[in-house]
Amino acid sequence: MSLPDAFARQNYLNIETFRRNGVGVQTPVWFAQDGNLLYVVTQASTGKVKRIRRSGRVNVAPCRMNGRLVGSWVPAQARENADPDVKAKVDRLLDRKYGLMRKLFGLGRSGRRGADTVLEIELVEEIH
Repeated sequence: MSLPDAFARQNYLNIETFRRNGVGVQTPVWFAQDGNLLYVVTQASTGKVKRIRRSGRVNVAPCRMNGRLVGSWVPAQARENADPDVKAKVDRLLDRKYGLMRKLFGLGRSGRRGADTVLEIELVEEIH
């Protein structure tokens, strides 16, 4: 199964980042997909962003809103992408995917505490 097939109709992504001691921290998030890349918009000051800055190694899996997995964990590599054109593209993708829900909750919009950043996630290997 390819990445587009595994995540195409999913609304939530569980991203597991890793503390310095190796303990995984799982966080369900809204996400956008563009081809083989997944994108998450989140506050730049969050723990997951700090952990990704230190080590881009993550696991991702489709999940429900509460984080309960509906698919298997897949190893991936994540990084921050500060390109304003990418941020604009991701905003459009998220608006298209979540519509009114995104506007109501202000996901990835100014006005929240702190600046937002884009996380770009690429699978390490194909899903089997």
